[in-house]
Amino acid sequence: MQLVKVADAIHEAKLMNEPTNNNALILAGESLAMICTEKGLLELLLSICDDMEVVVGCRVSPKQKGDIVALMRIRHPTKVTLAIGDGANDCNMISKAHVGIGIAGKEGMQAARTSDFAIGKFKFLHTLLFVHGREAYRRNGELILFMFYKNVLYVMV
Repeated sequence: MQLVKVADAIHEAKLMNEPTNNNALILAGESLAMICTEKGLLELLLSICDDMEVVVGCRVSPKQKGDIVALMRIRHPTKVTLAIGDGANDCNMISKAHVGIGIAGKEGMQAARTSDFAIGKFKFLHTLLFVHGREAYRRNGELILFMFYKNVLYVMV
């Protein structure tokens, strides 16, 4: 009976969704567990998630967090996934994403140890993404140009 209610709610959300609006989807952990058991409902949920600006999972287990990231990696293989977590319950999600950011703090150091990048506070996330991320991209571009230039000079001589 509960599965029927969840399926009806997903179909209703699909009908109400307008791609021009900024929509958000909130998933409960119990509903997500039921959806993952049914293949058709999972595909419908993923198609709804593609149209949303934000998808929030509340009361979701650590395994479900990792499964959502893995599903997004499978569904969009060319896109890069980013996971941000601050505790031990986020380690599974951080390790399954392409880029993982751990926040060291009151919840412990497990997320920071598992992650690719660790920051001390959540407010440093903006600096990490927009300053250091841009600089790394620029440096890699310069390195590639330098390598081509160096190889051309060696071959010409």
